[in-house]
Formats: sequence, structure tokens, C-alpha cells
Amino acid sequence: MARILIVEARFYEHLNDMLLAGARAAIENAGYAHETITVPGALEIPGAVALASESGRYEAYVAIGVVIRGETYHFEIVAGESARGLMALSMDGLAIGNGILTTEDEAQALVRADPAQKDKGGEAAKAALAMLALKQRFG
Repeated sequence: MARILIVEARFYEHLNDMLLAGARAAIENAGYAHETITVPGALEIPGAVALASESGRYEAYVAIGVVIRGETYHFEIVAGESARGLMALSMDGLAIGNGILTTEDEAQALVRADPAQKDKGGEAAKAALAMLALKQRFG
């Protein structure tokens, strides 16, 4: 059975709890096992995925985190570079679902994180599983 690794940047705990609930439910409903690790922030997620991929223990990855726009340029750096890092890893053949929310405010993040609303955690897990299926098909 394939193992899925969820890598979360746990900055906004209440939002992450919802993202994780959605991701875990989607993975379990698909019949896969999973583990979760926590990193300091969204910028560290691609590095953690890269390190974990070297272990050979996981077949797919789900990135979970929340980046809310602030008053500085830091938002653009974190949002762009975390997405760029995950895209580079996916181009190298890793099956990854990107569930890092990048929102203007907490209200937008709440709607997207909530499994009863937009369920972006669940969607990211489903994306990772879809990419895993493609990898297995073409592998």
C-alpha cells in the first residue's frame, strides 16, 4: 500500500486543523496510509518534501499551510517560492498536491480550509493521489 506524507507548516493552527482534517479524510477514503510532519513555515515545505523523498518511504506528498497577506512584501516571497519549490519537485517526478493557501485575509482562508466549504486540504490530497496514479501509469 502506498504511503502518503502530509507536510504541514503549522503557523495558523485552527486553519491547519481544518486543512489536515480534509486531507486525511480524502487519503483515508481512498484507502491509503499517511503520516504527517510539521515544519516551521511554508518556505520549508519543499525542502522537507525533498528530504522525505530521498528516504523512499513515501509515494506521494500533500503540502499544507496558510499564508495570509500582510503589510510587507514577505507574502509574495513565501507564496511564490513555496509554490515554485513544489512545482520543481513535481517536475522531477514527485506526486505532490499543493494545499498551501495564499489569501488576502483570514476570512478567505477559513472558507478555503473548512472541509464543509471549499475543502482545499481534501482537494490537495486528491491532487496528490491523481498525480500518483499518473506516475504509476507512466512509471
